[in-house]
Amino acid sequence: MHELTKATTPRRPDLHIATEGEFEGWRTWIRDSFESHVGPFWHRIEPDGGVRCAFRVEKKHLNGSGNVHGGCYMAFADYSLFAIATHVLDSRAVTTNFACEFLDAAREGELIECTGEVSRAGGSLIFLRGKMMSGTRQLFTFSGTIKRVKRKATEATA
Repeated sequence: MHELTKATTPRRPDLHIATEGEFEGWRTWIRDSFESHVGPFWHRIEPDGGVRCAFRVEKKHLNGSGNVHGGCYMAFADYSLFAIATHVLDSRAVTTNFACEFLDAAREGELIECTGEVSRAGGSLIFLRGKMMSGTRQLFTFSGTIKRVKRKATEATA
């Protein structure tokens, strides 16, 4: 398990930064118990402003054939949608559409990285696309739409 410390951004108490290990300096969210359980998934802002996401394949990520489970790819891609949208997303959001293509298998020990881009950011919808790689091997491509969600009055005062 990676040691985490709270990020210095007061409006994001759920954003944590690894302080040691392979992902030192990378960020992760702990608000989503499913992602925390199936990950850990990480992201960082690159010098050019782009976002890179990554995880190291562990035994728990594998299917019965010894390859990364398709559901793990999809969960990581969904995590990546929100990380890629970091620069345009300032509120809660939900995934409303997701499409993907499985291109190649990954095995235990591999580093899987994801990059992508915001295709369009409107008032309530953000359209994105991305790709997952292991080294130079393309594993998975995806596109998705996330919708900004307004907080209910009871959540805003809590």
